[in-house]
Amino acid sequence: MFELKKSGDKFHFTLKAANGQVILSSQMYATKASAMNGIESVQKNCGKDESFEMKTAKNGKIHFNIKASNGQIIGSSQMYAAESGAKNGIESVRKNAPGASVKEVE
Repeated sequence: MFELKKSGDKFHFTLKAANGQVILSSQMYATKASAMNGIESVQKNCGKDESFEMKTAKNGKIHFNIKASNGQIIGSSQMYAAESGAKNGIESVRKNAPGASVKEVE
């Protein structure tokens, strides 16, 4: 499920797995409509290998970004201790995002 939240005058979303764990967090968007476009972009691009980019942070932890076809980052994962965790996160996005509902939360 995607959760769409308003923070101040901006919007952002998270993608959650069935167990409630956050898989992916978005950037901040100026409007609700642009955040909804971001959700649609995740759903559209999550099946493409080239949409995912794994990175290693300075502390050695690994995370991934999902990018739109224009190269802009749509969302980022949490930090994982190992590459295998990040790969599992990517698979979770692929499994959960396409048919996920959108819930607005306070």
